[in-house]
Amino acid sequence: MSKTILITGASSGLGAEMARQFAAKGHDLALAARRLDNLEALKAEILAAHPDRRVEVRALDVTDHDQVFEVFRGFAEDFGTIDRFVVNAGLGKGAPLGTGRFYANRQTSETNFIGALAQTEAAAEILREQGHGHFVMVSSVSAMRGLPGNVTAYAATKAGVAHLAEGLRADLLGTPIKVTVLYPGFIESEMTSRNPGNKMLIVSTEDGVRAMVSAIEKEKASAAVPQWPWEPLGFALKHLPLTLARRLM
Repeated sequence: MSKTILITGASSGLGAEMARQFAAKGHDLALAARRLDNLEALKAEILAAHPDRRVEVRALDVTDHDQVFEVFRGFAEDFGTIDRFVVNAGLGKGAPLGTGRFYANRQTSETNFIGALAQTEAAAEILREQGHGHFVMVSSVSAMRGLPGNVTAYAATKAGVAHLAEGLRADLLGTPIKVTVLYPGFIESEMTSRNPGNKMLIVSTEDGVRAMVSAIEKEKASAAVPQWPWEPLGFALKHLPLTLARRLM
């Protein structure tokens, strides 16, 4: 069944590939990101491959909270309904705590958590008005444990957004509105090119996003993706002694 799917952070990486794969499955798209030129190019690419699809794009900086509400509401007015919201926009910069780069950790925190909060509020308002739909939060396997070095603040924000989405799910239990939290492992993207982690565990953008899309389409409550190796690694990361867990990332 065709759905209308809103994806933030859709100008590159995981967001852009999700748009391609959802379009190939017959869904219409509302795409938002800071880089409008990239979105326009992606729209043209998708429509060339799937001319029967509808694709609308809007510029969005998720740290402009008023704009978040305007863009989400604008897309809802464009399409009449939004069946699925995918909160994907995020930032991966950071530094070890106490090393003089508070600005980097603050920017990541403001984008990844407060920006996600604004998106969640805007999406939840629309979902509650509609009385149906699907909300998807893209977290990270790094949310499983406090981590050292450049990813400390990033991991904390991803734990925060996972709990935010789970709280929304608790509010909406028993309603036709579903909530999914995704915990992607190392999937090739602009973010992993800057912070590669364990290079042996990185999968291609296409394969990683295919696992994400599959979990989303099944409306799973939560999923580590790709399932192998990230489901067992996520469990290990959460439960191993910290001296061992920190080596996994």
